[in-house]
Amino acid sequence: MESKHKVDKVTAAGVLVAFGIIYGDIGTSPLYVMQAIIMNERITEEIIYGAISCIFWTLTLQTTIKYVILILRADNRGEGGIFALYALVRKHAKWLTVPAIIGGSTLLADGIITPPISVSSAVEGLQLIYPNIQTIPIVISILTLIFVIQAFGTKVVGRAFGPLMVTWFVMLGVLGLNQILIHPEILKALNPVYGFNLITGHPEGFWILGAVFLCTTGAEALYSDLGHCGRENIRISWIFVKICLLLNYFGQGAWLITEMGNLLAARKPFYEIMPEWWLLPGVVIATLAAIIASQAVITGSFTLISEAIRLNFWPKVRLNYPSDQKGQLYVPSINWLLWLGCSGVVLYFRQSSNMEAAYGLAITLTMIMTTILFSYYLYLKRVNLWIVIAFMLLYLCIEGMFLGANLAKFLHGGWFTIMVGTIVAGLMTVWLRAFYIKLRLTEYTKLEKYLPALHELSRDISIPKYTTHLVFMTNASRATEIETKVIYSIFQKRPKRADVYWFIHVDITDDPYTMEYKVLSDDDNNDNVIKINFRLGFRVDQRINMFFRKVVEDMVMNKEVDITSRYESLSKQNITGDFRFVVLERFLSFENDLPLFEQLVMKTYFFVKDFTTPEDKWFGLDSSSVKIEKVPLIIRPVENVKLRRVYT
Repeated sequence: MESKHKVDKVTAAGVLVAFGIIYGDIGTSPLYVMQAIIMNERITEEIIYGAISCIFWTLTLQTTIKYVILILRADNRGEGGIFALYALVRKHAKWLTVPAIIGGSTLLADGIITPPISVSSAVEGLQLIYPNIQTIPIVISILTLIFVIQAFGTKVVGRAFGPLMVTWFVMLGVLGLNQILIHPEILKALNPVYGFNLITGHPEGFWILGAVFLCTTGAEALYSDLGHCGRENIRISWIFVKICLLLNYFGQGAWLITEMGNLLAARKPFYEIMPEWWLLPGVVIATLAAIIASQAVITGSFTLISEAIRLNFWPKVRLNYPSDQKGQLYVPSINWLLWLGCSGVVLYFRQSSNMEAAYGLAITLTMIMTTILFSYYLYLKRVNLWIVIAFMLLYLCIEGMFLGANLAKFLHGGWFTIMVGTIVAGLMTVWLRAFYIKLRLTEYTKLEKYLPALHELSRDISIPKYTTHLVFMTNASRATEIETKVIYSIFQKRPKRADVYWFIHVDITDDPYTMEYKVLSDDDNNDNVIKINFRLGFRVDQRINMFFRKVVEDMVMNKEVDITSRYESLSKQNITGDFRFVVLERFLSFENDLPLFEQLVMKTYFFVKDFTTPEDKWFGLDSSSVKIEKVPLIIRPVENVKLRRVYT
């Protein structure tokens, strides 16, 4: 109930942060949409009214009704995005993994094209003032700055960008309204008949939908950033945003009426509706808005990755929380991978007009997958089946048309985002498949079965003492269980004699600041075998070394354990015994006899894992007292080994 209250709470600060975080992508679309629609065609009344009509109804049906009104309802403890939606429905149908992976990977791929096209479209306005200026170095410098400031957190960025974004939308509305007052007949485009006639009657009408779709590409970011701003803050701010966007689009249409019969050439309708004296300030404000457009997609990518890790779709990479709110996080590895991708896009495509050809195709797939998942969510919520079917068919039809129109972009640059999305989807598939393969091997056993043997080993002076306190990290969430690999490590790999055996497990909770632990020990020998289950909030750094020390101090104070060294000479001096952590790190055994596909999956998994955060670093252990012990992952041992003995 508390998380629901927070996501539904409306505050002035929350609305301002929403402006600064989530509306950059959809808010900067007026920079390039009309130019992408007209392209090299001669300007006609059919194109002007039809295009503006299509834009109005796309923003209404796709952005307002589907996302702002409907899909924002599907929050998972205040979090949004396609993976949050998948988490709500995954227990009911395994096949839903497919749309989740496709949607998540294409959304991440979109994060590589959105910042370059937004920033390039804005900066290229300088060429109207300085025709010979080189924009590529400026664009790359701005993109680098955007990615550098991510480490300060979206709360800081949102507060700084919020007022700037409000200024941007006011400018959009004023510029558009000024043109509408001159040519109010453009308002006829509210009639959907104009859009229908363009799509069905114009020779290239259907393919124009690929450019029209660019006006709503940022809709998915509204849902992905739900945890950053809250549902009602997004809904309230969208009213103002949509009005300003529509005023500007209609204003550009009004200006195009004056150019009837001409070619647009290299002119940008967005800058043409500006008074000449306002051109330089307009370019500056547009550039700042483009920076915010990049911010919206980047923060959405961070949310996507954090949710993917919880769902076993992605490797465990470091997550930082630079501000006080759950949804606001920073993922260093993804930040710099996106920076490399964005820089590559700028250097390859060079101009925003070339990037438009690559833009839109990937995000269309994301929206289709979101429609499928949300339809299933409505079904689980016992919404009338006919309403669910009507919703799904309507939006699959709309988005299917957009997808078909966008497929024309494939050879002109759309292949790039599809290629990136395919690589990401491949990694997600490998990681999930490897998780299930490993699950087949992981066996647990009752800890109490081995208590007598552990006590005997502890007293066996014929075995050299390994350490006074031996601490194992374990995946066994049940307090009474332990992995068989841990038992194997203690008794067989190398008998590890210790005075006290500690087993530590960590559970991550949805509450941000939970810091709890439970202790389970043998009643008869309660100072010899002890298991500790930590419950840590998602915001709490897993500094297990420090937390374990605190637990030991509490137990010593309560006289539950004696940590004094058991060596006679040291015990007399009341010196604390030594502690040693053991972390089991699995590797793929040569003894496996796996099918070719599973071999490829596991080899890819372990190859990627070498570049991710090691287990001891993930748990924040002191490297000076940690033993990394490699254990073979034998999933299917080689059978029927045909060896023949030769007698001499």
